[in-house]
Amino acid sequence: MINYIKYGFRWTTHPKTKDGIRKSKIEIAKNPKRFEIINFLLEQFKRETTYLEIGVRNPNHNFNKINADSKHSVDPGVEFKSNPVDFQLTSDAFFEALSAGKILTSDTRFDVIFIDGLHLAAQVDLDISNAFKFLKPDGFVVLHDCNPPTEWHAREDYYFNMTPAKGYWNGTTWKAFVKWRSNSEVQSCCVDTDWGIGILSKTAAIGGSIEGSNPFFEYDTFANDRKKYLNLIDFDQLKEKLLSS
Repeated sequence: MINYIKYGFRWTTHPKTKDGIRKSKIEIAKNPKRFEIINFLLEQFKRETTYLEIGVRNPNHNFNKINADSKHSVDPGVEFKSNPVDFQLTSDAFFEALSAGKILTSDTRFDVIFIDGLHLAAQVDLDISNAFKFLKPDGFVVLHDCNPPTEWHAREDYYFNMTPAKGYWNGTTWKAFVKWRSNSEVQSCCVDTDWGIGILSKTAAIGGSIEGSNPFFEYDTFANDRKKYLNLIDFDQLKEKLLSS
């Protein structure tokens, strides 16, 4: 019991614990939220808009706040059991069925696809690749959780929350986003709000590619120059880039 109290006290008072808690509070307080950025992107199209959300959980948090003429939602229901979505599927199963014309139509294309599913790099990378197959030529792929404030927020195991990040989890989404940032055919940036809102486009001048100078995706290397790796900008800068193009 004495050791339990001693080490528990050391954990709660450790500088990294305090830093993680502090940075979580800072991130939570940031504005705008993801739905505001997505709605701004949708407003750029002078036509009826189509929107797809991968990884919905509670639709009141984002999906129901999106202003699009046509909206579709995908989630297997692991984290939100009532799961009131259009397609109760994993993203892989959804895109496979969409490709085969078993749901919607195989020629369905979206203006904005928002990816907020399983936050592990390999899955996010696959989701991005699949999203581009069903994106309109001038559309946007948007990702949540691209800017983890500490290595604890970027842990792989969501369920282990005895860390300075506690229950907050961005996973390794940042690795997939940085990988796509090195694709010369893709423009990209990350809005510094709401845990990092990554945006990918093949036409909008929002930020050129970078060389893959962090080949092993080490967190500290990324964190020490995250502005470069993410093309980290604020919302006003995003507006300026899109409204001036």
